[in-house]
Amino acid sequence: MPGMWWVVGAVLVVGLVSAYLIWTAGRVERLQARAEAAARALDAHLLRRAAAAAVLAEQRYGLELYAAARIALDAQPEEREAAENDLTRQLRTVELDPADPVCEAVVAASRRLALARQVHTDLVRDARTSRSRPLVRLFRMGRRHEWPRYFDVDDPTLAVPADVTTG
Repeated sequence: MPGMWWVVGAVLVVGLVSAYLIWTAGRVERLQARAEAAARALDAHLLRRAAAAAVLAEQRYGLELYAAARIALDAQPEEREAAENDLTRQLRTVELDPADPVCEAVVAASRRLALARQVHTDLVRDARTSRSRPLVRLFRMGRRHEWPRYFDVDDPTLAVPADVTTG
């Protein structure tokens, strides 16, 4: 009978290790899926901001802003960061009127983009951290997905002049 306790103990240890590995694999998969979803959301916000900037450029401002917006809309994935940074620089040179609905749409899209970028950065950091753990690397738990990438873009938040009223 004393040998039976060793068997029970070994089965219990194997069961606990297996449960931990399954939980870890599930966590890696969930973080990877969330990082991919955040990348898609970031892409959608980038497109919305570029479209709003194109509308703004068509209505009020010159060719440079419109060209930057079109380049950002049409950019390939490897050119996307540079195109978005150029659009951000062009938008910062424009004086935005907070009372104008078109300007407000660009400002709102830029704020949402800043939030989406922060969420994406946090999720990519978490996914990369979980995938770089030794046990995860040893069992190659994240091998079905490509390594999550950061999207390096300047802070897209635009400064809007405050409404100054004299009274």
